[in-house]
Amino acid sequence: MMVDGPEHGPVLVLAHGAGAPMDSEFMNDMAARLASRGVRVIRFEFPYMAERRITGKKRPPDRAPRLLAHFSQVLDELGEGPVYIGGKSMGGRMATLLATERDVSGVCVLGYPFHPPGKPEKTRLEHLPQVRCPVLICQGERDALGSREQVEGYSLPKTVNLSWCADGDHSLKPRKASGVSLDDNLDQAANALAGFIGV
Repeated sequence: MMVDGPEHGPVLVLAHGAGAPMDSEFMNDMAARLASRGVRVIRFEFPYMAERRITGKKRPPDRAPRLLAHFSQVLDELGEGPVYIGGKSMGGRMATLLATERDVSGVCVLGYPFHPPGKPEKTRLEHLPQVRCPVLICQGERDALGSREQVEGYSLPKTVNLSWCADGDHSLKPRKASGVSLDDNLDQAANALAGFIGV
């Protein structure tokens, strides 16, 4: 596990995405931004990614039940107390699924995969009405897994809120011609999440 931020700040357990580890550039950057805003960020790795770190061999993520069992185990190890959960892409999706089963303070998602790549008809929305807490999704406007145009056509529950990052892709990165920088979008996302968490 990796821990950033103040010892007594509100806790956010942040899961990585499908293809990059807990200490990827994106995860390091976002954890540092949230920590500087008073959030205690706890990162962990799913078993398939931890194994990849040891063997160097890439393998796809485990099926959702195994991912959820590990995420749940991480929360058990933290013990009592209010906690927010979330993650980048797949990690954020797992957090929303876990929040249908466990009581947490809220879910924070960085780039929700609303559908698989190239399959906009296969939406991943069916469980969202069962999530027991508020959800904040920071999404790039041109995210290939759920653009602003696509998502605004969905019927999302009132508990799900979106913070749109201008011209951002799935990692919130805008194009140079947009006049917006990645730093701008990451700061916006960090501010939105810190406000959501209440620091």
